[in-house]
Amino acid sequence: MKKQIDLSVVIPCYNSAKLLEQNIRAIRRILNNTRYNYEIIFVDDGSIDGTVKLVKKLMKKNENMTLFCHEKNMGRGRTVADGIRRAKGKIVGFTDIDLSTSARYIPALALEIEEGADIATSWRIYKIELRYLPKIFHRLILHNGYRFLVKILLGTGLKDTETGCKFFNRERILPILDQVNDEHWFWDTEIMVRPFFKGYKIIEIPTIYIRRPEYGTTVRVFKDTLCYLVNLWKLYWELRKIHRSRL
Repeated sequence: MKKQIDLSVVIPCYNSAKLLEQNIRAIRRILNNTRYNYEIIFVDDGSIDGTVKLVKKLMKKNENMTLFCHEKNMGRGRTVADGIRRAKGKIVGFTDIDLSTSARYIPALALEIEEGADIATSWRIYKIELRYLPKIFHRLILHNGYRFLVKILLGTGLKDTETGCKFFNRERILPILDQVNDEHWFWDTEIMVRPFFKGYKIIEIPTIYIRRPEYGTTVRVFKDTLCYLVNLWKLYWELRKIHRSRL
């Protein structure tokens, strides 16, 4: 008889071969020292490097790992959502495979869900090495600017909607997945803002965030920023119409 899964961790992958194995070891090392019976769900979003081959190698050694592959690139939001839908745990979440937010925060986020939160996420506190500052300075400006816009335009008070480390009460988040429109990076905003206005309990835990430019990124800064702003404006008007209809 198989044990009930307590915690499902979704790992969205896209051309992640160079850092996958060492970072999965780090995640497993943390989770193996908890009381949680867990599973790791890899969702590959059309990688063209050796990511899928490497995941299959890891799966041969670990029976609590599964893999789902997109035939083509579908977007980060769709990738995470597909993993959540396939999860078996009462608690489900995801973390970016570069582990800019350390895996050591996962147990604390899971505990918040156990204690009654619907959503528990990391609130990124940037730790920056001076040698990396010129390479990520523009990202810092965009990150803080977007955070300010979300706060002012949507009025949620949330500190960090875009964090790549989020955990959920699976039963509570499944209906929200069907309401989210974007399947790419703006998915992160919707998956927090929509529950906020439905009265979900959201906990944000301060976490150290170490951005390592050598790992690369799939974010297209200018194009994705424009998409963010367009989607943010659309969400603002959608929520405003909903509010007016309830008056």
